Amino acid sequence: MDRKAFFESIRKASPSANLNRENGQFGPETLIAPEESNPGIQGLSGPKGLTRRTNTGTAAYKGTFGKDELMHLLRRTLFGVKISDYNVYKGKTLEQAVDALLNVSTTLPNPPVNNYGNLVKDPNVPYGSTWVNAALDPAVEPQRKGSVKSWFWGQMVTQSPDIQAKMVLFWHNHFAIQFLEIPDARACYVYTKVLYTHALGNFKDLTRAVTIDPAMLFYLNGRLNTKRAPDENYARELQELFTLGKGPNSKFTEDDVKAMARVLTGWSINPLTNPFSTAFVSVNHDSSDKQFSSFYGNTLIKGQTGINAGNTELDDLLTMIFKVDEVALFLCRKLYEYFVYYEIDDTVEANVIVPLAKVFRDSGYSIKAVLKTLLMSEHFFDSWNRACVIKDPLTQQVGFCREMELKFPASTDYFLLYQMYQMGMNFGQLTQLNLGDPPNVAGWPAWYQKPLFHRSWINSDTLPKRNQFTDYLLFIGHKVGSFTLMADVWIFTKQLTSPGDADDLIAESVSHLLPMSISAAQTATLKEILLPGGIPDYNWSDEYRAATDASDPNHTTAKSTATVKIQYLIKSIMNLSEYQLS
Repeated sequence: MDRKAFFESIRKASPSANLNRENGQFGPETLIAPEESNPGIQGLSGPKGLTRRTNTGTAAYKGTFGKDELMHLLRRTLFGVKISDYNVYKGKTLEQAVDALLNVSTTLPNPPVNNYGNLVKDPNVPYGSTWVNAALDPAVEPQRKGSVKSWFWGQMVTQSPDIQAKMVLFWHNHFAIQFLEIPDARACYVYTKVLYTHALGNFKDLTRAVTIDPAMLFYLNGRLNTKRAPDENYARELQELFTLGKGPNSKFTEDDVKAMARVLTGWSINPLTNPFSTAFVSVNHDSSDKQFSSFYGNTLIKGQTGINAGNTELDDLLTMIFKVDEVALFLCRKLYEYFVYYEIDDTVEANVIVPLAKVFRDSGYSIKAVLKTLLMSEHFFDSWNRACVIKDPLTQQVGFCREMELKFPASTDYFLLYQMYQMGMNFGQLTQLNLGDPPNVAGWPAWYQKPLFHRSWINSDTLPKRNQFTDYLLFIGHKVGSFTLMADVWIFTKQLTSPGDADDLIAESVSHLLPMSISAAQTATLKEILLPGGIPDYNWSDEYRAATDASDPNHTTAKSTATVKIQYLIKSIMNLSEYQLS
């Protein structure tokens, strides 16, 4: 059976086809116009006539911190929650859990390697060795670009159980560049290093590092910005997209853009170094004074000369920008939209954004400090803010791989491993999140474009492809050569408390994989998968026992039938619209 026929047979045969809206399921149209019977679902847009969503603020959450609350925290901060992830955090207090999530490694991930050497020869880099410090070679540049993109996806699926990977995606969307537009894959890798290094550090330091990052200097024309021909591209985006936003209180002027461009003249890239590096060419720098508007307190940045002129004026520029209160407000809004909800009304602005911005400023723009306040807040755990966000494609697809604990090829099998990562990249691209290549410098529309925001992830084209991703890896697997990447449902099932009991198996699976409870009708339909025709519950208990006991005379048959039932059970849960929510 070919893949197309497979997916069609799954669609027709799957018991989840009966999980229609009459039985409690809501389809993609309901993700856009949600039911009003569930506070979590209401959170997608709110009941008709409602003028606010919640009154809660940044005070520390004092309620119960049980499984539901912990899973909400982990779902928002990880790409999918493995049962082992949950067990790491189980029993911790809220503060202990948040501190652990924010305690990320300072060791950078191992760099991408030559995974293409068995197909295309790279004369400067042996197969399996990293190319990031090798000389530029246009003949293999496409392969290196593919390598870094696949590697980038791989960092998400192999993440540690902390917030770092989610923050790297946040910053990739915030300081967006398109790898496709960068002529050297080495610069793309250096850019990711900047994001990993500063992911939970200081926002001002991160902004400085990105400003003179080789890939950004290329992408937004910073390398072309000279005193003879000032280029305003980066100066404009630094204000509109990276620090201040375009809101009514971001009142910088066109003259400010021009003056800022002059401050940033002289920065360039040196493609002859390995890897790509930043260079400052003093003769290209405008050494005259730069006057800014009243929005910036009429600041005058004194022109500098010499080899340190670029650094001195850049530091003065960032000091000026970060004195403006709107910087903290703007970034806190973006963090809120990413981790909590897309809609910020007047109540949220007053109760959450303003106090968060004060924490941000008072901490000297510590990313970790503002995240700790947000993730420990009563607002974050408000029932209105649970199960109300549509997962981005990475969270849905990488999340599935992590939830099912897929076994990827050995790290030394470079070709196969990157082929599997490439498969994930391809599905992300099909569902509107091409990692490494956002649509433009503003990032992905789902994180900024009114009025749809996150709803734009779901449409009649992307929802079936999301389901195909999980179906594909549950039933067929991605095969390259003799290796097949496929979910072994027993890895998940055997970690549950009582999988031999049909009701417990369903309840635990739903609790772990979905951010909300489901209806009795939906539960009954799921139970029909394990016990077709309403046969007694002990039939599943007996079948499960035989399937997991190699000495049982019926072991082979029982394991085969039980495997299929569990596959369909998980498929049916993941094909529910609730699985698309976080």
